[in-house]
Amino acid sequence: MSERSPEVAVRPGGLIPAQPGPGEGESVRRAASAANEEVPAVDAVDMRVGTGGPGGESGAGAGAGAGAGACAGAGAEGAAAAGGGSVADGVVAPGTAGTDSAADSGADGSAVPVIAGAGPVAPTGERATLRLRDGGPEEPPRYAPEWLQLREAADAVARAQDLLDPLRIRLANLPGRPGGLVVHDLGCGTGSMGRWLAPRLDGAQHWVLHDRDPYLLHFAAVASPRSAADGSGITVETRRGDISRITPDALSGASLVTASALLDVLTREEVETLADACVGAGCPALLTLSVAGRVELTPADPLDAELAEAFNDHQRRTGLLGPDAVTVACEAFSERGATVRLHPSAWRLGPEEAALTEQWLRGWVGAAVEERPELRGPAERYLDARLAALAAGTLRATVHHTDLLALPRPTGGTP
Repeated sequence: MSERSPEVAVRPGGLIPAQPGPGEGESVRRAASAANEEVPAVDAVDMRVGTGGPGGESGAGAGAGAGAGACAGAGAEGAAAAGGGSVADGVVAPGTAGTDSAADSGADGSAVPVIAGAGPVAPTGERATLRLRDGGPEEPPRYAPEWLQLREAADAVARAQDLLDPLRIRLANLPGRPGGLVVHDLGCGTGSMGRWLAPRLDGAQHWVLHDRDPYLLHFAAVASPRSAADGSGITVETRRGDISRITPDALSGASLVTASALLDVLTREEVETLADACVGAGCPALLTLSVAGRVELTPADPLDAELAEAFNDHQRRTGLLGPDAVTVACEAFSERGATVRLHPSAWRLGPEEAALTEQWLRGWVGAAVEERPELRGPAERYLDARLAALAAGTLRATVHHTDLLALPRPTGGTP
């Protein structure tokens, strides 16, 4: 551990850079957002120093059965299923902390801010983690680093391990490259996808991290894994840009495209652009943790279904796909000749994940109320009861997601 940078700390969600608290983080984010100013460059960072072994092995894949083949393979947990999804993956609507949303008050009436990314409340002064479109006013933040840290352990457990074997087979058949695998991580945030996936793949790897936020790009690069599964080295570079406009040229030489909790904040056109780029480059895509449109809470409540439906409608605002994303992506890749495999990747939240459950629940209810203001009164009572059950250790939540692996026909004649 002594070989690591002083600004890196081990946190419950995995290895991520030590992050300032909400107050301290404000000045850092403002500095990172200043015109023409970026966090010091970390392009082509060599993470091979030291002897750090495989990290991020925090859990095995969740769910049973392999939903492979056709787009309908997601089954009951697929994107076409009715019900709610994870607000963690949704679009944060304009707003400020301290509004009179049901998501902003605790059972005792005290203000409880919803971390940006967990719901529709956006703290003032924070820039977007991932801004997908150019033009128009600056979008409010989708994800705060605190939210990404909070969900990282649950994400690691949920991701579909069963998709890794077909991916490894495809990667093993790629022509050898001097630098090993080249992996593009789209909308990387603090880099949790790399921390989960890189130590599960053999061979030298070069990760290209894409995000709009230089603050998070810095975190992701510094906290990247140092070793592949077989001990080979890993290097990293960062790129800022609009990933919704990625092209086959941008993926030239890529071995793999990855993303986590991304598809549902894209439009149909943007998903088709992504499919065009991956298929055009002959590059596999592993796209994890897209909301599947369904939530199960135990014990059940009569208001569950109505809140879930309102939340799903909230996710579809402004043309975003929300819980329809996996179906659209599956069709887009399949129509372009790729083989698509789907697998459930649900969060299964119990007492050990109480902090994550609370933030997710507040955001989920808050988004539903923002979509349907007439639900405010019942939703406030509902939230109070749910939080009381959470505090008592009796609440369980299953938040369904779907992972997608697309295997385009390789370019260059590789079988």
